[in-house]
Amino acid sequence: MMDVLRIVKSINLPDWWVCAGFVRSKIWDVQHEYDRATQLPDVDVIYFDKGHIDENEEVVYENELKKIDETIPWSVKNQARMHVLNDSPPYESSVDAISKFTETATALGVKLDKKGQVILIAPHGLEDAFAMKVRPTPHFLNNERSWIYKERIAKKNWVSRWPKIEVTP
Repeated sequence: MMDVLRIVKSINLPDWWVCAGFVRSKIWDVQHEYDRATQLPDVDVIYFDKGHIDENEEVVYENELKKIDETIPWSVKNQARMHVLNDSPPYESSVDAISKFTETATALGVKLDKKGQVILIAPHGLEDAFAMKVRPTPHFLNNERSWIYKERIAKKNWVSRWPKIEVTP
């Protein structure tokens, strides 16, 4: 995980974080006492740059990361444009975007500061991640976006990999 953080830090993305399943899956693997880390379908790298919202910029960054390590399934997204997918007002920063991720246990991000120390952001706290509870963030709770949460839970089927988790319907 530290290698991933060092690699992402090396390309100098503005307001960057490695987030979501990268962090959550590690917590759940430890909670389940797994010897091997769960294989991730992708490593979510986010950044925030209002001045360059063209999706092609993200591809450029993904290619930069692949040049450094092509074995990692990089997924790079500029959060300055991602609010459209969630039918939300524009995000103010990467941390604002993370706070509006679908589940509280997934609304997590890590990065390295200038000294190489790990910084963790958890806008909804760490309790759900460590208690292995899956529930929607306030952004997806009982509103016109709640169907996105329900669809995502059905698609991810996390219980098949981590049977101790508790999913709120």
